[in-house]
Amino acid sequence: MATPKVLLFYAFTPLADPEAIRLWQHTLCDSLDVRGRIIVTKDGINATLGGDVVQLKKYVRGTRAYAPFKDIDFKWSEGRSRGDGTTADFPRLSVRVRDELVTFGAADELELDEHGVVDGGTHLTPAELHALVESKEVVFFDGRNQIESAIGHFAGAVRPPVETTREFVAALDSGAYDHLKDKPVVTYCTGGIRCEVLTPLMKHRGFQEVYQLDGGIATYGEAYGDDGLWEGSLYVFDDRITMDFSDHTALVGSCDTCEAPTNHVADCGDVSCVRQMVRCDGCLQGDRMCDAHASASA
Repeated sequence: MATPKVLLFYAFTPLADPEAIRLWQHTLCDSLDVRGRIIVTKDGINATLGGDVVQLKKYVRGTRAYAPFKDIDFKWSEGRSRGDGTTADFPRLSVRVRDELVTFGAADELELDEHGVVDGGTHLTPAELHALVESKEVVFFDGRNQIESAIGHFAGAVRPPVETTREFVAALDSGAYDHLKDKPVVTYCTGGIRCEVLTPLMKHRGFQEVYQLDGGIATYGEAYGDDGLWEGSLYVFDDRITMDFSDHTALVGSCDTCEAPTNHVADCGDVSCVRQMVRCDGCLQGDRMCDAHASASA
């Protein structure tokens, strides 16, 4: 019987012909019935895919056969079955060429060499993170948007009130976080890719001691589950929306309507509203219109 899995990975490496990579990746995925999202740029590749574990392993072998991708760290998680054993998390395949792997709106600031991103943060494994926290007082800095951080974050983390990744540059330039520039700052995000870009942006703006959690929250959760420094659920970019690392995950999010503890994230029910909201099931059933849209329509 097929076993559904989800595969998450990225690689920063110069690519001379992103369109050729796009066509190759689309053909490879299609031939293996692998679905999900792949972004290709001149700076590398970023993907979240789902499918049968056997087919995904074939995909990994095929992708690693291309020299610039041979050292990619592929991260695995459980998928949901759609009845025939294959994953229900990704209904379709999308492979696109874009200007940035992560849309910070700062493509001109990113510099690559044969080792990847230049002047990024110091990478920390989960164990190295714990050692650092024991040796000095660090500041956790969330590299995700406010909906993602609302339902799960590291204890005491600074969580910028941004709705999109593109807003981070303005947030850093605003001076709101200048008081952290001489402190040890540990950035973290879902799988690590956003911090690959965020950390050089921070260092270019005067942050002196910048770290990034290698492999992101996903890797940390595999190592420590809910028995470490992480609190709550992880927002993921497929039909699952959220995932937990154990059977005793804390509810750290709160409903935007009644403030009840919840990790439930839902799309705004109004067709003209593209926002997401943290809202408990009870309030969601009562009124699916997000507060911001309701106010704007009043």
